[in-house]
Formats: sequence, structure tokens, C-alpha cells
Amino acid sequence: MSRYPMLKKQKSGFMKQGTRWTIIAVTVLLLLFIGIGILTGAKTTYRVYSSTIQEWTTKLEGSAFLYLFEMENRSFKDAHPEGNRIPGLGALSFQLLTSLTPNDPRSLLGREIPGLSSYNSQIIIAGEGTDYSTLPVESEPPMVVDDRGEVGEVEEEKEDKGQTGEKPLGEEDVYIFHTHNTESFYPHLPDKSTSYDGKVNITLVGERLSESLEERGIGSIVDKTDIASILQEKGMKHYQSYDAMRPIVEEAISQNDNLKYFFDLHRDALSREHTTKTINGKDYARFAFVIGAEHPQYEQNLKFASELHQRLEEEYPGISRGVITKKGSGVDGVYNQDLHPNAIVIEFGGVYNHLDELYRSADIMAEVFSDYYFQDEKVTTEE
Repeated sequence: MSRYPMLKKQKSGFMKQGTRWTIIAVTVLLLLFIGIGILTGAKTTYRVYSSTIQEWTTKLEGSAFLYLFEMENRSFKDAHPEGNRIPGLGALSFQLLTSLTPNDPRSLLGREIPGLSSYNSQIIIAGEGTDYSTLPVESEPPMVVDDRGEVGEVEEEKEDKGQTGEKPLGEEDVYIFHTHNTESFYPHLPDKSTSYDGKVNITLVGERLSESLEERGIGSIVDKTDIASILQEKGMKHYQSYDAMRPIVEEAISQNDNLKYFFDLHRDALSREHTTKTINGKDYARFAFVIGAEHPQYEQNLKFASELHQRLEEEYPGISRGVITKKGSGVDGVYNQDLHPNAIVIEFGGVYNHLDELYRSADIMAEVFSDYYFQDEKVTTEE
């Protein structure tokens, strides 16, 4: 017999083996490039960026994490909601890949139906009456904001409490600013054609808060930059207000080494029933704390806001609407809070509140914050 058929078979076998190794090599290279792309494309930094992992994990239901904790500590088994079962691998994969939660229609509808943008908010601490239907609402101001408002009679007189702290005035530790500086209040406007005003607006509340803080021995700076005018001059949109405010806050930080707390004051657009609380026969504007969750250190800002909420609730139950975080499309998600761990947004009342009520609340905020401030100063000194 001829040897050639055997040689042909061996040659064919070598070709098949070579093709197989070529496919394996190409596959390995593709996987390598994909892996490098994931690691470098997520964030260009020295480690796997925490916000990337956070983005992945926030697509999962909170209860799913209980099973992870249970692997390390069996006591977490008792924390499962009644009737709740461990989510299957298929359900977990579906949530990670699609950002949709099977038993939560908001995960789909919140991206498709106007008005459900509150899906981008998460209630961390729910105050009295706070749910997803009563979250802070922001309205768009007119292109030009006039000076139409009148303060009128403001009956709430400031009580002379004197300086309650031990720190001498002259050092400004608190920076009060207003990213939406023209947010106003209907009781002080001639009509309801707009809820914005160039003169009678949220900056008056900032001034009152500053005065109350100084009476308690805490120095502050009130920034009254007209952000609305800056937006108009530069052709910027309302949603870019925080971009316009950022260099102003950065300059304040660079020029004042003592600044430790940053309050961005706003007013809500909800109805009066949600933004007002009656305490001992007097009406007060309620607070809401908003934290942007789209920067790596936002948990520090969240901790500060949560502490103030708890202290307010201890002294004046119902005065705080709670603490929420915001992230995702349609919101800023940072609110310049990445500039300092003690930077927060505080919603002071709403569009239907009177300055009387707002000033009372400013005094309450100063009172509660001063207790926190001097306690924190004492702890820092002892350390």
C-alpha cells in the first residue's frame, strides 16, 4: 500500500490542531482585551473605583445583601422579611444587566413616564409624611426674574439668646449659599405668575440663619451671588446652576481655612401641607436634606445630614421631612458636595410658606446645629 494516504491524514490532523490552537489564542486575547477594557474604562485611577461597584450593586434589591451577610453571620437569617426567598441567579443577573427590578415597576416606568423622575431619589430617612409622592420638587424659573416681591409685615421677632458657645466670633466656620438664589414664596409676591423673585427670596432665610448662628457664637459667611444672572449672561441652562456655583464655593474654601460646614439653602415647590409643621401653636417651615450620591465620598455628607435630622427630630418632632439621596439622569447628583464632607443641601419650607415661618425654622436650625457644632468642637479638641 502507498504511504501517501497516511501522510495526508497526519497533515490534516496537524491543520485541525493548529486551527484549534489559533481559535484558543484568539479567544484568550479577546478576553484579555475585554478585561482590560472593563478595568480601565470604568475609571482611570489606581484601584477599582468604588462608585463603579456601587453602580453595579445599587441595581440589586437591598434584601439580596442579607444573604451575603448570612454567609458570615448566621444571626442575619432572622432579618429576612417574612416570606422572602433568596433571589435566584437568573433574577440577580437580570437586575445587573438591565437595571430593572422584577417586582418594582418604578425601575421601568421611572425612566419612561414624565413625573416619575423621583425614581432617581432614594429615601434614606423618612420623616413624617415622607414617601415617594412627597419628595422635594424643583420647578423651572422664567428666563428673566424681576424684583416684584415685598417682605411686608414679619411678626416673628428674634429672641436675644446671647452667645451660647465658647468660641469667640471673628472666625467664620459656616458658609451659607444659595445655588437657586431667586427661589421665592407666594405670600410675598403680588400674584402667582411665578414663584421666583430677584429681591424677596431664599437669600433672606440665609441671612436670618447667619444672624442666629452668630448669636450662638458661630461665625458664618452668607454668599448672595446672583446665580440666575450668571446663567443668563453666560447662556447657561437652569440645570447648570451648580456648575455656575462651583467656582464661587471653591474660591471661598481657598480663601477661608476655617470653613468647616457648607449649607446650600433652597425652598421646595410642594404644597403647604407638606412643608409646614405646627408646634406649640406656631407654624414652622419644615426641612428636607438632599445629598448627591454620585461622588465617592458622599457617605460622609450623608452622615452629617442624618445627624442633623436626628437632632432636629429629638427637639422638634416632625420638623424634618427626612434625608434623601439623588443620582441618575435628570438630576445633578453631586450638588458640589464633593468639595467638602460637611456640605449639604437643605430645603427650607416651600413656595407657600411665609417668612415668619421660615425665620422661626432658621432659628431652630441654628439652635440645633450649634449644639452639634460645639459638641463636635469639644471632641476634636480632646482628640
